[in-house]
Amino acid sequence: MNFDVQELSGTFSVMDIVLAMGLSFVLSTMIGYVYRGTHRNISYSQSYVQTLVIIGMVIALIMLVVGSNLARAFSLVGALSVIRFRNAIKETRDVGFVFLTMGIGMACGARFYTLAAVAAAAICLIVVVMHRFNWFHLNVQRQVVKVQVPTGEDHSPAIRDVLIRYTTEFELVSTESIRGGALSELFYTVRLKKGAEPGELVAALQERTFGQRVSVLTGYDQTDL
Repeated sequence: MNFDVQELSGTFSVMDIVLAMGLSFVLSTMIGYVYRGTHRNISYSQSYVQTLVIIGMVIALIMLVVGSNLARAFSLVGALSVIRFRNAIKETRDVGFVFLTMGIGMACGARFYTLAAVAAAAICLIVVVMHRFNWFHLNVQRQVVKVQVPTGEDHSPAIRDVLIRYTTEFELVSTESIRGGALSELFYTVRLKKGAEPGELVAALQERTFGQRVSVLTGYDQTDL
């Protein structure tokens, strides 16, 4: 019995469909597990990983549909251009995994099964090695300083004097008006000098801000008075 499917884009068998969809599922799932195992930050999303698997299979399906038909390819591009994604990707690393699953899905859909398997295994291995040996890590610990000051006068010079005394570098990130305009909240990124304690910085800043709230947030702890 002949199970070949004849389309304008060419001929593909049921076995081709099973292999393309099945292999894209397996490889996309492997990529999802690698992403989960090498994720460091607190922004992990289960739905994002599940989306990676779906993307790999959908791209494989699209490649089967398009085949070598250019007219169909352009029509699909036009149809997909109406899709708008409203959730911003939190990390640039996540974008890399999206492109990885798309590339693997394209290879599976184009029936380059060996290429898809070898490429997925090689790239996932590189990701694991980079995670295991912490490649490109820069050991610079920065803090975020939040200072609340009364509105009506410029407290920046006094705050800068304290930051110069306790930090090696600092930068004003943003200024916000809070409590109906009664206070302003200044956000700084700083790098404490060697031997300087966050509590000392908080106390010095409070002397210059009339006892208003000051917070120093680091990657490990928070000093808040």
